[in-house]
Amino acid sequence: MSEFIRPELVPKRKLFTGEEIPCIGMGTFGSDRFTPEEISGAVAGAIRCGYRMFDCAAVYGNEDQIGQVFAKAFSEGVVKREELFITSKVWNNMHGKGDVLLSCAQTLKDLQLDYLDVFFVHWPFANYHAPGCDGDSRNPDSKPFDPEAFIATWRQMERLYDMGLTRHLGMSNMTIPKLEAVLPYCRIKPSLIEMELHPCFQQPELYDYCVSRQILPIGFCPIGSPTRPDRDKTEADIADIQMPELVAIAQKHGVHPAVICLKWAVQRGQIPIPFSIHENEYVSNLRCTVEDPLSEEEMAVMASLDRNCRLIKGQVFLWEGAKGWEDLWDLDGTITK
Repeated sequence: MSEFIRPELVPKRKLFTGEEIPCIGMGTFGSDRFTPEEISGAVAGAIRCGYRMFDCAAVYGNEDQIGQVFAKAFSEGVVKREELFITSKVWNNMHGKGDVLLSCAQTLKDLQLDYLDVFFVHWPFANYHAPGCDGDSRNPDSKPFDPEAFIATWRQMERLYDMGLTRHLGMSNMTIPKLEAVLPYCRIKPSLIEMELHPCFQQPELYDYCVSRQILPIGFCPIGSPTRPDRDKTEADIADIQMPELVAIAQKHGVHPAVICLKWAVQRGQIPIPFSIHENEYVSNLRCTVEDPLSEEEMAVMASLDRNCRLIKGQVFLWEGAKGWEDLWDLDGTITK
């Protein structure tokens, strides 16, 4: 029998509604390296080990297999539906009129659920790329961010909320200029926002902006995503888990450096969503939230490791005339056209 970490011991984060959710979840993006069966098998194991939050998405291509796992766990009494916090996302090719509803319906059918806990807009534009494409791929129909188009998509998201198909709405891969452009027009504001967060990419301005508005950050790539797609790797990337200061803290605690990344994330306040198909790894990822916290001094060292090293650059979403992936992220404080 695999190790069980009691879910009630795992620290909680509070949404602006007052609802409490786990401080850590399990991601399900296999980044072209793992089969849907391997990933759904890890989800099954994670439920039995005490995970109660799972981050899914239509584009990951595994929701139907994960749905079978959820259905089995519910029918066998391993966990109740209301004890899980399950998220999914609308993909870029489903932003058109009526498409968001279809996307959500397909996800609910695949995951075998009556409702989602959060439905996210995966990327803030409809720019689509073929699955598994290389980093130089460009879609001629791609366009820069347009607040009006985003709000049109968000109106459909709000209808899903009104219908009870999702309990919360979320945004992902946003910037402060993009949020400034759309938040004033949201009838239902996002409860959570997904962003890349790890020790070498801490996004302090965006993080503080969201927290100050009671939008809870979920951090993807929490250990620096060594298994991310090859198209997202560049020579200048820094490997978080090889940073000497981080390695030294890990040695002091007698754990793998990845565990220190997760402890830092949880103590900082974001919700990390690490992914592993290996039981020893996903068990230690959960267990590290309930024992042996980092000291204030160690947290200060971790804060000093920020190198502004974005790993998921999104260059496959660039439009004609865009200079480079930086244009997706509004680095000068204005929305890049």
